[in-house]
Amino acid sequence: MRKLILLVVLGLAVGALFGQLMMSVPGYWLVRVGDTSFQTSFWFGLVVLLAAFIVLHFALRLLMRLTRPVTRFKVWSSRSRNRSAMKRTVRGLVALAEGRWKRAEKALVKAADDSSTPLVNYLSAALAAHYQGRYEQADTLLKRAHLSTEGADTAVGMMQAQLMLDRQQYEEALAILTRLDRHLPNHPQVLKQLKQAYISLSDWDGLRRLMPRLGAQQLISPEEREQLEQQAYRELISREAREPGDIERVRNLWADMPDHLRGDVDLIVLYAEALVRGNEQGIAERLLRHSLKEHWDSRLVLRYGLLEVDAARQLVVAEKWLQERPNDPDLLLTLGRLSLRNAYWGKAQEYFEASQRQRPSGVVCAELARLYANLGEHNKSQLYYRQSVELLDKSLPSLPQPVEPEDTLARNSARAAS
Repeated sequence: MRKLILLVVLGLAVGALFGQLMMSVPGYWLVRVGDTSFQTSFWFGLVVLLAAFIVLHFALRLLMRLTRPVTRFKVWSSRSRNRSAMKRTVRGLVALAEGRWKRAEKALVKAADDSSTPLVNYLSAALAAHYQGRYEQADTLLKRAHLSTEGADTAVGMMQAQLMLDRQQYEEALAILTRLDRHLPNHPQVLKQLKQAYISLSDWDGLRRLMPRLGAQQLISPEEREQLEQQAYRELISREAREPGDIERVRNLWADMPDHLRGDVDLIVLYAEALVRGNEQGIAERLLRHSLKEHWDSRLVLRYGLLEVDAARQLVVAEKWLQERPNDPDLLLTLGRLSLRNAYWGKAQEYFEASQRQRPSGVVCAELARLYANLGEHNKSQLYYRQSVELLDKSLPSLPQPVEPEDTLARNSARAAS
């Protein structure tokens, strides 16, 4: 209400001002054409002139539009087709999300030529064709997507790589991703797809080199990174251990390994095995000795007792460990073996028997049986062999076994009695 009153007052003020101006500035217009003349007041003529200008302006604009009807029709038709294409695109994307692949492909391809985003149409249609198992059609649509939009190499390449991964064509996918990685280093999606390709191809060397980049981009959790790095180095060291060649490759692997993995017992044992196969037992001995200082583990202790380096010095080192762990059965077994290598038969017997007292073991019984057999004490040897078999039998899984028939059992008992 206040605004209306304000407008009325303002209108009256402007009208009064305009009326005062008309009274204070008199004048007239005189237009004469031949013998005909036309005369009016200055202010009325001014209003007529302004009205004529406005009418002429809009008349000229209308005339210009009428002179270009074809262009106007083309613009209108293009906009109409674009709106229709957008509707089809939306329907196609909805069908794609709902898993109706055939309907999605048809709608997206039909709308692609008139769409303002043909790249989206062709890429989505290629995905729909892929899910139908129509791989050749999917590749064709990817080519059309590449031609439809300038600078679409990255998007098309990543989509093509993902489709290759889904088809288990890992080598082809890796080739595409390697090319993309050269042009777009540290692209998040490319790095993720590279990880998938390396794992699928068991390319552990490529995977271990990729881990720092994934971590720097925060594309992998610390737990998953540690797990994958551990698996990669385990596979690489195992491969080198199975095929001993240039031991320097194994040592370089260990040098490149992250510090937190060098305390992994499985990796330490694998590395020690590789060093032994590469005739680097001295390095293996130092590795196991230093590792046991950091974290005591039975696997490391047992492997230490199987090295062939300096048996006397090894025995001295192991006996120092025994002072801190006098009842460790694995350490006692290792000391027994080291004593054998030093030809200390009595000491070896004592260590083996002490280990057996701490924890009965088929392995220790076998060692004692072999030792007593070579010492000529065959009764004790047979006793420990039987204990070894019994302990081994207890560790076997419970499985059905054949039952001896009763008549056969009776005959065997009669023979034994006679």
